Amino acid sequence: MIKNKNTGQIIVISAPSGAGKGTIIKKLLENNSKQRWLSISATSRDKREGEIEGINYYYLTKEDFKKKIDEDYFLEYAEYAGNYYGTPREYIKDKINKGIDVILEIEIQGAAKIKKLIPEALFIFIMPPSLKELVRRLKKRGTETNEKIIKRFNTAYKEVNEVTKYNYVVVNDKIETAVDKIESIIKAEKCRVDRIEEVYLDTKEEEIHELLMDSEFDNSGLGDKI
Repeated sequence: MIKNKNTGQIIVISAPSGAGKGTIIKKLLENNSKQRWLSISATSRDKREGEIEGINYYYLTKEDFKKKIDEDYFLEYAEYAGNYYGTPREYIKDKINKGIDVILEIEIQGAAKIKKLIPEALFIFIMPPSLKELVRRLKKRGTETNEKIIKRFNTAYKEVNEVTKYNYVVVNDKIETAVDKIESIIKAEKCRVDRIEEVYLDTKEEEIHELLMDSEFDNSGLGDKI
């Protein structure tokens, strides 16, 4: 009766640093690895301990990043906390056409640019339970100086006020609960009316209904058709 578009969905996920979006995205990919693909961003920031090139980010120097900007390599890019972050164009269109959902883990500036380019994308903002908890998580990392933590906190405070520009907001109090909510959001989005490609008739009852709605159709003897 209803044929939905079999193209993939672009899912933009943003959050203040320390809100846990990386862990959430990892769970989303584990839940459906065949139908979801994470677009790996490029960054000019230093690699943290345990991070892997091509899995967490593509790590570039600021000079190389700027060069790729000039080459129109990025779908979007932004400067955040003194470093550049960008989404490479390659592979995204191909994945979408194959029916694979593409997750973009990007900052708010980048998300705003994506919204202008692809307004039909799904935009989800991950919120920490509180700003106090956010500071605790940033300190727990043990990877940054107090000065950088303060800078990230100030940035996060501004970012929280941008939440109304997203389609959905999910508070990450417990990882499992947050992931379940996002899974429900993705399922609901798949049922949107604007994702219907066509409505077709596949039963005798539907054919008869169409005939009844036709003002030029002679309804006499219709009982014989049922």
